[in-house]
Order: sequence, then C-alpha cells, then structure tokens
Amino acid sequence: MSDQNKKLFTSIDQEIQKKLSDYQFNGFILEQGIVINISASVLIARGISNSFCGEMIRINDDSLAFVFGFISNDRVQLILLKEGSPVHTGDPIYRTGNPLTMPVGRALLGRVISPIGMPLDGKSDIHTSDKKRVEAIAPSVMERKAVDRPLHTGIKVIDSMIPIGKGQRELIVGDRQTGKSAILIDTIINQASSDTICIFVAISQRASTVASIIRTLTNRKAMENTVFIVSLAEDPTSLRYIAPFSGAAVAEYFASMGKDVLIVYDDLSKHAEAYREISLLLHRPPSREAYPSDIFYLHSRLLERAGSFIEDIGGGTITALPVVETQGGDISQYIPTNLISITDGQIYLEKNMFNAGKRPAVNIGLSVSRVGSSAQTKAMKRVSSGLRLEMSQYNDLKAFTEFGTELDKDTIKRLKRGEQLIEIAKQKNEEPLAFENQILIFFAYKEELMENVSIERTLEYQDALFRFMNTKYPRLVSSIKTKKEISQNLEETLKRVIKKFTDSFMKSENESG
Repeated sequence: MSDQNKKLFTSIDQEIQKKLSDYQFNGFILEQGIVINISASVLIARGISNSFCGEMIRINDDSLAFVFGFISNDRVQLILLKEGSPVHTGDPIYRTGNPLTMPVGRALLGRVISPIGMPLDGKSDIHTSDKKRVEAIAPSVMERKAVDRPLHTGIKVIDSMIPIGKGQRELIVGDRQTGKSAILIDTIINQASSDTICIFVAISQRASTVASIIRTLTNRKAMENTVFIVSLAEDPTSLRYIAPFSGAAVAEYFASMGKDVLIVYDDLSKHAEAYREISLLLHRPPSREAYPSDIFYLHSRLLERAGSFIEDIGGGTITALPVVETQGGDISQYIPTNLISITDGQIYLEKNMFNAGKRPAVNIGLSVSRVGSSAQTKAMKRVSSGLRLEMSQYNDLKAFTEFGTELDKDTIKRLKRGEQLIEIAKQKNEEPLAFENQILIFFAYKEELMENVSIERTLEYQDALFRFMNTKYPRLVSSIKTKKEISQNLEETLKRVIKKFTDSFMKSENESG
C-alpha cells in the first residue's frame, strides 16, 4: 500500500474514532403500559417503570398525561392534562421520552395563554420553536448575585418603607378583598415604560376577575410586555397545579436572555388547594390542615427559581410576588407561615385599615423587606430613612392619647406629622406614582416644608406640588429621575423652590379659608 493511501486510511480512521467519541445515545426505552385505576383526573398505570417524573405519557393516541409520582417499581401515578378525556381502565399508554414543557419566546408577549401554552385570547396560534421544562432545578447559590437594584412598584408606602429589589421574593399577604391584586396590577402598570418583562399567573381565578385585570392592563398599555397565564377555577386540577411552574419556565427564558422579569402568582393559596386535591386522590397521607407533608417543598422549589443571576447563565433577574390569602387576619395558618419562611419579606394588608379608607391598607408593623435599603436608590434612601420609625412612634402615641392624657407641644407635633405621613401614604388604585414624584413629596415631608399644611389638604398639596415642579422646574425633576440621587446643590435648590411653592399654597389656603 502506498504512503498516500496509508495517510488517507489513517485520516479516515481518525475521523471515525472522533465521531464515535462525540456520539451520545439520547434514546429511551420504548415502553407500553396500561391504565389500572382511574380517580377523576388521577390515573394509576403499570408497565412504564423506566419513566421519569414530569414525563409526558400518551394515552389512546388522543389524550395526554404526565408522570406525577411512583407507588412501586412498576406502578406509576399519572395526572391527566384534560379532564373528561375518554380514558378507561385497561387503555394502553405509551412513553414519549419528553418532559412536560412550556412554549416560550417573545411571541408570548401580550398574549393570554393556558398553562400548557394554548391561546385563550381568541387570537392566532402562538408560533415559537423554543420550549422549556415546566419543572426545573433552581440555579445554585454560586450562580446568583446580590439583589441591589430596585424594582419600583409606583406605590409610595412600598417603595419608601418596604422596598423590593430585582430578584427578590416578596409575599403579598392579607384577607380576601384587602387590595392584594391591586398591588400586583399597579406594579405591572408601573413597569409599562421600562424594559421589565411581566408575567401574571392567575391560579383558580374567576373568568370575570381575569377579564377585568386584562382589560385594565390593556387600557394602561401594560399588556405589551406582559404574558398572562390563566387557570380558571373550573379548569382541571392538573392545569391549576402546573400554572405557576409554567410561569416560572417563561420567566427563566427571558432571564436567560439578560432581561429583568417580574412574575406574580395570584394566588398560591389556591395552588396549595389544587395540590391537596391531587394528593388526597392519590391517597397520600395528609398532614396539618389536610395538606400533604411536602407542601413546603412544593412552594420552595417554585420560589427558589426567582433571583438575580450571574452573567454565565444570562445575567437576568426574576422578581417574584406571590400572593397568599389569610382568614381573619391570621398569618399563623399553615400556608402563610410556610410562604413567609420561604420569601424575602412580606407586605401585610389589614382588613380594618382597608375598611377605614387607608388604602393601600399596608400594615407597616407586620410588613418587612429582608433586602431593605440595599435595593433603594440614593435619593430614596435620603428621603425615606426613619419613616418606618416615625410611623411606629405615631401608632404608639395614638394609642397613648386614647387615655385622655394632656399632651405637650412636641407630642402634638409628632402626632400631626404621623397623621400627615399616613395621608401621604394613601394612593388610588391604578395610579402608580413615578419615582421622581415620590422623591419630591417625601423630601417636602422629611425637611418639614409642609408642616403647616392641614391634614385634609395634604393630598391636594401633593398633586399641586407635582404640577408645579413638572411645569416650572422640569430640569430639577429630570435630574432626580436620571441621577437618582440628591446632591448638596440639588438639595438646597429643592428646599428653596418647594418652600416658595408651600408659601404660595398656604397663602391660597388662607384666602379661601
């Protein structure tokens, strides 16, 4: 054999060896089993012992289920993705080898979809080739970084006293009809002018409630960067169960592209109920309040998927705002207690405050952000420091005055400032306040530039101040907005300008009086 042929055969042999070394066998064992028991949307099957949790299983060529758990080596628990499917005992089942996935991509923005990616808004089908696993392992500690950038909600009392950072998990907790969903809606509306991607996961909600929220977001032009994932109260238990995990999969896709993502779960109380329903059908032993013993793990593995991530995995953030409903204001119930221990803080909404017209009805004493001021801008730190303490002292003094004790001038002044702060904290629904305007009103309060304004006219003073500053001194407002800090020169200028406005406002008040 000539040297040329030897070289040719050697080259071919090396190429074959390389191909063989790079080859990976990605197949799975083709298995066929049968259904041996049916209970509502829960099936027990055998014959697919090599399947894995979350794997899609085909039944009768026209129904789909996914593997939920294992009873023994050959008995598998399946959950139907569509109740009412024509499934009977003895029907054949087939492994697909594919995990339960959710379609992801920019095509989802502005759409209303089901937890398995089907359009619910009457528009065209969603065309995207990208998919992500519904169930995924959360990033490790080494793949995360500090939460140090604010996510502005536009709600004064939250941005100033209970700040939320990008990548944080902040629980919204309170009784029914205390304004929990209103906080979620306002926060999403406030992201409309930013690059933040929003995902609203509605779990076991009424169709009329969902339609109202979608209409509000559409009217405020907040749906363009929002994905709405809906599982209605009448939907199959399986869809109510996987809804938040599907939302997390969509959030992870955008975060992997370096985007800031806000995902809200409304609410996880109903999600826990769906999981309890499935577990009872599977005869899993119930624990406290009849919930399965692994309910904590269910929500922890969901919420751990939020965070602020390093550049190696995209560099994006996922901020999670889960909602949990209490009864009678009792936050010591099983599900609220679990979620409080999982999240990075909670915003507690109080029924009595809501009924008294103090809205948003945020109880500062029971609310906390474990990220705190590290997620605030320098300007917000400057004007909001000490506000929680003032609010707490006011509540203590207010309780003390109920005994009819004679008060000194200093106590009277502190009471008035507390009442004024409570008035400033009031805010209408669907009217999130721009960051720079929040700085202006809290600066005026902090520097005691509005101490002579009557309590009744505090909000009127606030609105007039915004109009005055944005009309007469737009450069000052723009400086606060862009630099997000208050320099010495800016501070002196603001004091002079706001004092001038306050004097004018008080003069008009006295003349009208």
